[in-house]
Amino acid sequence: MTNFMLIFVAALLFAVGGTPLARRLALRLGVIDLPSERKVHTIPTPRLGGLAIYAAAMMALIIFGDRGYLSELFGILVGATLVSSLGAWDDRSGLRPSLKFAGQMLAALILIGAGVEITIFPHPLLNILTTIFWVVGITNALNLMDNMDGLSGGVAGIAAGCFLLLAVSSGQVLVGSLAAAVLGACVGFLFYNFNPASVFMGDSGTLFLGFLLAALGIKLRFPGQPVAVSWMIPVLALYLLIFDTTLVTLSRLRRGVPITQGGKDHTSHRLVALGMTRREAVLTLYVAGCILGGLALFLVNTSVWQAIGVGIGVVGITLYTVWRFEKVSF
Repeated sequence: MTNFMLIFVAALLFAVGGTPLARRLALRLGVIDLPSERKVHTIPTPRLGGLAIYAAAMMALIIFGDRGYLSELFGILVGATLVSSLGAWDDRSGLRPSLKFAGQMLAALILIGAGVEITIFPHPLLNILTTIFWVVGITNALNLMDNMDGLSGGVAGIAAGCFLLLAVSSGQVLVGSLAAAVLGACVGFLFYNFNPASVFMGDSGTLFLGFLLAALGIKLRFPGQPVAVSWMIPVLALYLLIFDTTLVTLSRLRRGVPITQGGKDHTSHRLVALGMTRREAVLTLYVAGCILGGLALFLVNTSVWQAIGVGIGVVGITLYTVWRFEKVSF
């Protein structure tokens, strides 16, 4: 636990000290997020804050990380570096979506090569395909949620905090170290990114954090629980990301809008359309993330039937929320 705290504090301090430097670099290079019809911010804002998040997490892990899991940690960090680099390239000069997607798939394969993969199916190919789908899906889901000040950083931090508590309760050193680094980097970055933000993390940050959260979800293990329960725990911890991406995808398919097209139809935008301020919408999603994280923690020591009850409840609330949000004008 002491080592986790060291990693958390180090990542937080590195992010607090490094984010202003990343902001200055973005201004010097002209990496600025300009206002547009599909964006909610109204002033040009630097967007290389993700470099500070990346550096803070990596430095904390290098200095205080446990060397006993070097092979898996190396694979995770190499994959995370790859997606973050592609994100920084996209932030700086633009990158074809197909190339970014191919890079994410390669990063997922690097994870698998390091032994970090889903193992719930009897056939290896199914496990490999599911791992790629999970990693690419979660990585992009956090990227899509980066649409309001403090939203993606806060949601990622809450999920990482949940993973940290799960790791502490079950003695999982690698998961705990990575989660502490992500949590610290997110909290440090939020000093500058919470409304009103003076810097955005950009794709370099969202892809990096999304990839690490996906890897953490795979690495979590609960030997005392059947697969029917254990797979639900990381899904609940990251459910806000899954919900938002699913909502936007289904809504755009229904309306005949290209899925890859940007827009103001995410969960946060719909909360604002219901009458909330942007800050209230972000804080509401923070609360939702904490509730989902609490449910994930609850499932660790619960029965199959209780887990089924939780699952039915979440699905029911999801269906109602989708129905309610689809009636909102935005």
